[in-house]
Amino acid sequence: MRRAEDPNERSPASKRGEAAGPALAAALYIVATPIGNLGDISRRAVAVLSQVDLIAAEDTRTARRLLSALGVAAPRIARYDDHAGDSERRQLMEALKSGKSVALVSDAGMPLIADPGLKLVRAAQDVGVKVTVVPGPSAALAALALSGLPSDRFLFQGFLPAKEGARRSALAELAAIPATLIFFESPHRLAASLADMDATLGARDAAVVREITKLFEDIRRGTLAELAAAFQKAGPPKGEIVIVVGPPAADAAATREADVEAQLAAALTSLSLRDAVAAVAAATGRKRSQVYALALRLNARPHPHDRN
Repeated sequence: MRRAEDPNERSPASKRGEAAGPALAAALYIVATPIGNLGDISRRAVAVLSQVDLIAAEDTRTARRLLSALGVAAPRIARYDDHAGDSERRQLMEALKSGKSVALVSDAGMPLIADPGLKLVRAAQDVGVKVTVVPGPSAALAALALSGLPSDRFLFQGFLPAKEGARRSALAELAAIPATLIFFESPHRLAASLADMDATLGARDAAVVREITKLFEDIRRGTLAELAAAFQKAGPPKGEIVIVVGPPAADAAATREADVEAQLAAALTSLSLRDAVAAVAAATGRKRSQVYALALRLNARPHPHDRN
């Protein structure tokens, strides 16, 4: 029969810390884990994972496999993600407020970067619990470095919406941003997303980076149209995927605005304002409110025949 835990007894993790050096300070440690190659984990991350009182993991099975591969004697591991009930977060907060050390890990890479953790970090900061980070691998930054695209200014979007209409609307909001764009995508939506990017963002250089740091790491470069056609023909690839899209040309935003205006002007010759706005919004991926505002500006401009 398992002995009940004594809350006043020092944890095994604390005893391990005494053997290896000073015990960890009570804090929430945001710990990055490998995205593929086990050798990428830092010595500090191993030390923290081996000494904390508790590990909060997106998937406890994945965390246990990692600890086993590292030869780390696992402390208590609790499942946590931001979609879990408040009770899981309350239990972790009680441990932190009582002076325990807690490590937060995701399945791979840096927690909070398109992964769970934000609600827990905010809860800890709100009550004055120390929060610190053990940085490490990041699929987004690794893909940016591999892409060969400008890296001086970039925006990480994460996953786009699954449905085409919502996806094109999200892309339209990013179209004018003068920066390299970084996306995560699932294999079965890759070709469709690339095609929507080409239709909405325009002709741009891009890279599809797959299985980063793993044995079959793969980088394919080309225009969005070329990559969309290639993956449409080849079918869904295997593995974890990052799409990196180069920034727009300096005059691209003005060109896109002029294109939308031209489509609106043509549509308004045969359709009502409402129908013209709906048709152009669907064709360009722009929000209806944006197209409607543009249509009102067009209608407000003086017509050449109105001038004296």
